[in-house]
Amino acid sequence: MPTAVLDLEFNNLPAEINNPKGYERALVLLRMDGRPVGQALISLPSDQISGDELRKALLLNADSSFWENWLHNHLELPHQQLKVSDRPSATVAVCTRERPEDLKRCLDALMKLPDDGQEFIVVDNAPLTNLTRQLIEKYERVRYVRENRPGLNVARNKALQEASHDIVVFTDDDAAPDPNWLRTLLRNFDDPSVLCVTGMTMPLELETEAQEWFQRLGGFGRGFKRMCLDSNNCDPLMGWVAGAGVNMALRRTAIEVIGPFNEAFDVGTPTRGGGDTDMFIRILLAGYSIIYEPEALNWHRHRRTWQELRKQLFGYEVAGFAIWTHYLFSGNGDAARQIGEWLWRELPTLAKSLLRRPYSTPLDITLARFCGAIVGPWAYPYSVWCLHKGNK
Repeated sequence: MPTAVLDLEFNNLPAEINNPKGYERALVLLRMDGRPVGQALISLPSDQISGDELRKALLLNADSSFWENWLHNHLELPHQQLKVSDRPSATVAVCTRERPEDLKRCLDALMKLPDDGQEFIVVDNAPLTNLTRQLIEKYERVRYVRENRPGLNVARNKALQEASHDIVVFTDDDAAPDPNWLRTLLRNFDDPSVLCVTGMTMPLELETEAQEWFQRLGGFGRGFKRMCLDSNNCDPLMGWVAGAGVNMALRRTAIEVIGPFNEAFDVGTPTRGGGDTDMFIRILLAGYSIIYEPEALNWHRHRRTWQELRKQLFGYEVAGFAIWTHYLFSGNGDAARQIGEWLWRELPTLAKSLLRRPYSTPLDITLARFCGAIVGPWAYPYSVWCLHKGNK
């Protein structure tokens, strides 16, 4: 059942919303004074909903984050003001491979960002055609970079090498950043101990069952509360809680401190993912901080087909267990604990799926994730072997 995705300013709701496609429900991003503060899942009538009905539905279904912000505003409490001495310069990098339709939407969104002197580069990773280059030629402000070695982390390292500015901001070709996205990310780098800043990513559309289930299983969201994460308040081996590579800004000096992205991880390798998570883990283990900034909003087109969803979730678990295997081999005993805790969490999920309990995850999705967990420990050493072989 498709779900409309709406982006609304709560203090300035429209007089009515038409529903020409006949959506039965809507996922609403709620803003206050332009800031994303919460969300609500509401039912929609078949034709239109008035402003009064919309307001009532939002108040009835809004999440706790919205109500915390509403109360904060109602009590006229001051909002946290970040002190930014000088906004750092930035390079915005998009790593892509043969997805010109998605890439065009991403670049169109990037061109709407306020011009603060940032540069834009697109890293074309092991391309099979000239479609990406031909598309880039239409954007005067975008620089084309080709990287023949396959792998998302290979492309990310290429972006770090090619970048002209102090901060490199990554997004994916199937994402569309909000106009204030870049400025919001960059305002969090005043503290030199912060090596990375991530933002919130909402679904661009929820038109298919696969997209609905990806969002239901967590999507890329990390909530509406700003977090400053370090090894004192976040288990480094749970680094994925810091955010995702689709919405990530990194100091270039990070590669001097902790090294470049590990090219044995992520899309284009046997590990299928995890390059961003591994970077977050290494930042935390090295004693540095990561800021999660929910006001740095990005929109992502989730995979549309069920087959793509199964493949994606299988890949996530391959990546997760490959990462834990890597750190287990490196002598980090916490990795074994993480594996045990994963099994403790997920075995009940498998049981519910097998028994077809109400609201349980579809069995093929659950099995895909468990198969990924089995493959992951073998995928990492194989990926390292492939990397060394390719570098010879």
